[in-house]
Amino acid sequence: MGIDLSVFITYIGAILLLFIFGRIFLWPLKIILKLVLNSVIGAAAIMLVNLVGSAIGLMIPLNIINACIVGILGLPGAIMLIILTL
Repeated sequence: MGIDLSVFITYIGAILLLFIFGRIFLWPLKIILKLVLNSVIGAAAIMLVNLVGSAIGLMIPLNIINACIVGILGLPGAIMLIILTL
């Protein structure tokens, strides 16, 4: 009762394909998770700008588009939104 060589090679091939497809599908998932994380950080930055800017009447609307802009572009994106709201 031994393992046939062709069955063993099939198992090894299936495991290698699983690793290859895992790598292929993991890459876009990392990009999506990074975009979501940056958008959350961007939303926090907009809330901070609104908190500090409320004393002088400066408000940036908090929505998904603005959060993505600040999340992707960072500080230059926040400055751009501040300039656009003036």
